[in-house]
Amino acid sequence: MQTRMEKHGQSGHPSFMLIDRISGRSLAIISAHVIFFLMIAFVDGVDYKAKLSIFFFLSAVTLWVSTKLPAGFIALASVVFIILMKGASQELLYLSLSEEVVWLMVGAFIIGEAVEQSGLTERFIQFTLGKSRTPAKLRRGMISFLFASVFIIPSTSARAAMARPLIIHLASRLTAKEKKILTITLPIVILMSTSAALIGAGSHVIGVGLLETAAGQSISYLQWLMWGLPFALFMTIVSSIAVKRMMRGDKDLEESPVIPNIQDTRARMLTGAEIKTLIMVSLLIIGWMTDSFHGYDLAFVSMIGAIALTMPKIGVITWKQGVKAVSWNLILFVAAAAALGKILVVNGVADWMEGKITGFLQIFTDAPDWIMAAVILIITVTSHLYITSHTTRAIVLVPGIILFSQSMGMNPHAAVFISLIGMNYCITFPVSSKALLLFYEDDELSYDAGILARLSAILMPLYISIAVIFYCTYWQWTGMSLY
Repeated sequence: MQTRMEKHGQSGHPSFMLIDRISGRSLAIISAHVIFFLMIAFVDGVDYKAKLSIFFFLSAVTLWVSTKLPAGFIALASVVFIILMKGASQELLYLSLSEEVVWLMVGAFIIGEAVEQSGLTERFIQFTLGKSRTPAKLRRGMISFLFASVFIIPSTSARAAMARPLIIHLASRLTAKEKKILTITLPIVILMSTSAALIGAGSHVIGVGLLETAAGQSISYLQWLMWGLPFALFMTIVSSIAVKRMMRGDKDLEESPVIPNIQDTRARMLTGAEIKTLIMVSLLIIGWMTDSFHGYDLAFVSMIGAIALTMPKIGVITWKQGVKAVSWNLILFVAAAAALGKILVVNGVADWMEGKITGFLQIFTDAPDWIMAAVILIITVTSHLYITSHTTRAIVLVPGIILFSQSMGMNPHAAVFISLIGMNYCITFPVSSKALLLFYEDDELSYDAGILARLSAILMPLYISIAVIFYCTYWQWTGMSLY
């Protein structure tokens, strides 16, 4: 006699039907959330709000990497759930739209549209394509251009925003595969080149300022250039090669021309709109470079430029054209992602991690200097996993690094420089850097977050190892030593 299970078939039971409908990926995601919950529930030294913040941050990162849900939806939903569960105030969500990067991006979108409509973008593209007959040469040209911009524009997000319209137009001439390689390479180049100059990131200026206040030492522009430029150049090359190897097919790409016929427009005279835009953008870049002198931050300067370029009878586009060019989907995503990162700081997660790190460092009291350099690098490189803001990482970690170096008899300026170099690594998740966020949710330049995570698994240990080698050789040869 058949049992009911045998008669109706095991797969026909509602519980088994439900299991059949759940994919392996879904089960893995659910299992990951259960593990997060159990791990965080038993963590000591943090309160309910901090635990809630850690859980939803890990949840958001998991969903970004493993699902095709809109990144903005995930970020916004995570912030809303934290607020619903009393982990943060409602104002945090509203204030996220007042973040500097949000207004920097709004201004950059409008400026980019003005540059495009004026004809300057097309002129630059034709010049670049004339010099770059293959995708490989085109990529090298863009890498060189973005690397050079670190000495002019003192912000990774500003460099990404400036390069976005150029990259979109250049990528439109490529195949889907070629475009994919370009899209993932260029934001990584923007980040890896940051270490080249003292003005490459706001965190550098903050870190050196804290060094002057706490230890009476400093790092000059030329000193930073001498130590940082070779390392940044080397890491940019290594990162570019790593992306090519991961994406594969680079040999095939080199053989195909970008476009068969290129009209040379370099001899054509500049139009009135192009001249006007060129003057305004030049003034804008000067404004970005001299922010420490005039006191207005990058976002405010960008909005001045946006208003000037859309002003009636003076600008080159209308205000409606400029506003229409703004990717509001991307703006909301960046605002929500920034709020999610800020919650970790507000709820004490960053302070808790700093305390754990300081205690951990005491283990290496009698360690040789290269091991100390490696430990500082490991801590600062991995700090982007739990402190998503570059500036916040400097504010939170540098004072502790200075105090630790003084107590250990190390040179504070060397410890701060190494730590700031470590903090510049931030390519594991889209939320790890605003430069990555600018491309991640862009309709035309989006990339897979999973690729970023796999690439970081290769580049992170390489970055730390190469920095340690630089410390043991070039940096010590040029006068930078922990002891």
